[in-house]
Amino acid sequence: MHLRKTNILLVCLLTSLLSIIKATLNLTLPYQHPNPEAVVQEVQRQVNVSIYRREMLDIGGGCLTGNPIDDCWKCDPNWGNDRQRLADCGIGFGRFALGGKGGQYYIVTDSSDTDVINPAPGTLRYAVLLPEPLWIIFASSMLIKLKHELIVNSYKTIDGRGVNVAITGGGCITLQYVTNIIIHNIRVYDCKPSGNADIRSSPTHVGRRGLSDGDGISISGGRNIWIDHCSLSHCTDGLIDAILGSTAITISNSYFTHHNEVMLMGHDDGYLPDKGMQVTFAFNHFGKGLIQRMPRCRHGYFHVVNNDFTEWKMYAIGGSANPTINSQGNRYIAPPDPNAKQVTKRVDANEKNWGGWNWRTDGDLMENGAFFVPSGDAFSAMYAKATSIDPKSAFLVDQLTMNAGVFGGQRDDVGTVSFGDGPITSGGESRNSGGNGGNDDDKYFGMIFGSGAATQPPTPTNMLIVFSSGLTVFYPIWSVFGSDSDPNPAQTRIQVLAEPSRRSQVDEAKLQTEE
Repeated sequence: MHLRKTNILLVCLLTSLLSIIKATLNLTLPYQHPNPEAVVQEVQRQVNVSIYRREMLDIGGGCLTGNPIDDCWKCDPNWGNDRQRLADCGIGFGRFALGGKGGQYYIVTDSSDTDVINPAPGTLRYAVLLPEPLWIIFASSMLIKLKHELIVNSYKTIDGRGVNVAITGGGCITLQYVTNIIIHNIRVYDCKPSGNADIRSSPTHVGRRGLSDGDGISISGGRNIWIDHCSLSHCTDGLIDAILGSTAITISNSYFTHHNEVMLMGHDDGYLPDKGMQVTFAFNHFGKGLIQRMPRCRHGYFHVVNNDFTEWKMYAIGGSANPTINSQGNRYIAPPDPNAKQVTKRVDANEKNWGGWNWRTDGDLMENGAFFVPSGDAFSAMYAKATSIDPKSAFLVDQLTMNAGVFGGQRDDVGTVSFGDGPITSGGESRNSGGNGGNDDDKYFGMIFGSGAATQPPTPTNMLIVFSSGLTVFYPIWSVFGSDSDPNPAQTRIQVLAEPSRRSQVDEAKLQTEE
């Protein structure tokens, strides 16, 4: 009897053991999720959305947009009382740019640029040449037509908030071997080559300058530079070029249109000091009439985050000489041309050479057939050098870039895709938050950052006023800084500078850029 019971017990144990073994070996159990990693990502997604929504709650009147730069200063109705607070709002690799913080204010009252050797007090050229830190503002809206390139010295902020300021003509803005520059709310357009002339570069030095390239903003050997809320278009060479070891740069909230070679980062493939270049591109709008280089990178580390690419004719992001490119949370809308759907382009390199370059797409939204060709190691430690801020979901790009460019400036392709020669389809991704008829949280699914997972692309088809007496006085600022298109700053007081001090001579050798 005992033996029989023992046998029955053994049979039961063996049956249970076989069931456990079978279950262990069974990879398709009835209630097993087919993709466990997606479950983890979905949990992370819900946490991200929850955190974001908490951050977006604004009991002060709904000013917050989620754009960390604008939310830092623009919601304060009295921001005009402390313009220099802007210097604390930087993000990315250029976040330590002080500009003229701590210095006095200089009010530009004269839009002329007739004398580049002895510029008149009150002009922008006079202000940017001074050696001390200055926060440069404008007494009224003005169009500044440059005679030759505008050479800016270190520790300057050019702040166009509250008025409409445009710079055009010869040059235009040159940042050569300088540091701590902020350019904010300025329109730059129609910049032409100029030079072969004597131009003052400091209070103590006039030098011969060669022919400039006609860049909108040219950065050579510069560091700690922040360009924010600018609108750039129609220049001869690049809209913004950074070369010759420039680094610690942020280009944000800007609006690029009507141009061929938009931005070049890096002097040439053989210029090794550019290996240390780090640039952040955040919350920018790349729009109507653009062809290529948004940007085109050499060497260095480049963080392209939460930008809106609505038009390109050739490609959006290109590079050579093994740059590290970290694309996160952007929206790429491909053109109708079936041969121009690819976001990326490796210049003058075959796949054997560029296969090891670290280019990744992480949480990007691809529309109308756009695709990004990744390469290298998606989990490479090199991306730590190309990461500068935490990205938000690409589905929030409309909101994050809604104020890109100068405040109140023309937005000729906002809300619509800017191509005029063919229909745009969503490529399987919906841009309508209510289009699914269900929980609109679904639109965030998969937009998780830091996973390193590469998108699989389809196979490519191949107040300061200076008086001559040198006295220091105070000058009140009132409604001239108000604007229908900008928050109305409160009345403030601007200190006037005495006779400027001198600075040492700077290197005036003309630096040549090349493709």
